[in-house]
Amino acid sequence: MAEAAEAWLGSLTDEQRAVAQGTAPAYDDPADAERRRWFYTPTDHGGLTVHQQRPAQQRAAMRLVATGLSMAGYVTVATTMGLENVLDRVEGFVTRFDRERGRDPGLYYLRVFGEPGDEGTWGWRFGGHHVSLNNLVVDGGLVATTPCFMGADPASSPLLGGAVNRPLAGVEDLARELVRSLSPDLAARAVLLDKAPSDLVTANRASVSEGDRVVPLAGIWRDARFPDDTEQARLQALSDAIDDAAGFGPEDHRALEYTAVPKGVPGKELDGPQRELLLALLGAYFDRVPESASPLPAYDEAALDAVRVAWAGPTEPGQPHYYRLQGPRLLIEWDNTQRGANHAHSVWRDPEADFGLDVLAAHRAAHH
Repeated sequence: MAEAAEAWLGSLTDEQRAVAQGTAPAYDDPADAERRRWFYTPTDHGGLTVHQQRPAQQRAAMRLVATGLSMAGYVTVATTMGLENVLDRVEGFVTRFDRERGRDPGLYYLRVFGEPGDEGTWGWRFGGHHVSLNNLVVDGGLVATTPCFMGADPASSPLLGGAVNRPLAGVEDLARELVRSLSPDLAARAVLLDKAPSDLVTANRASVSEGDRVVPLAGIWRDARFPDDTEQARLQALSDAIDDAAGFGPEDHRALEYTAVPKGVPGKELDGPQRELLLALLGAYFDRVPESASPLPAYDEAALDAVRVAWAGPTEPGQPHYYRLQGPRLLIEWDNTQRGANHAHSVWRDPEADFGLDVLAAHRAAHH
């Protein structure tokens, strides 16, 4: 990873590097707040875009991205980037937002924080519409890979010969199969609400906190508003329409708000086949990263017991729905609610230590 980061930075001009490299990660440095800003909307994610690089630099950038992903994870990210062209057609090639082209596979941003190497702290972030990868390296070890966001819009689209392109099919279908397999009494506890929220409950917050609720679409952008009033009005209208379609009132938000004490049914109450489904679902998230960085081996029987499963919305395929997996140092959220339940979001987080804040705190204590 360090070698790939050094190679990419070394290929850049001074002007490019000024955009591509930020300050080193540090627990108590206010400048580290930028590293902890992340998005999944088509906004400025911070860093050097694909458009701003020559082809050889683009290849070096994607080589760095690949070091933080498994092969399946890399294919999923590359597919998601390509879906921008599909989404553009779905919308009639008219979406603009605050840029010349609203759906643009060249507007994915890469930034390295600090100096890559075997000592000290450094990291990198790669993101654009429906992708956010956040990696921290301390003294030569990859210590944090969350938040790790992947989405798909369209979540399902046709391929020739009757095939279907569903980049996130596994994490949708496994969860649905698990919830639909529950007995009526367990299902009554797992399904928190009969309708789904408009988006992820914890959104793109740098850290999750008690009582977090859905953030409207218009609030998940780098800048408070677009310079173009017409485009800002269009975004606000889209945001309002999404919220209106969800039809959430205060009690609905309260039922799904984030709480440190997990909601839903714990793994210890699931039977053998259901526990296998839960483990497979966790694996589908953890397998985004290289095997050496995956926490899956730590999920023994006791760890699986502590993971709670919660769902909102209908369980029939094709209907808007949301689910959450939560346990010690684990938060997974999924929603497929927008665009007629054909627009999916999924995120894997560590509520206690996203962005490696726990390791940075320990590193600071040991070196200062």
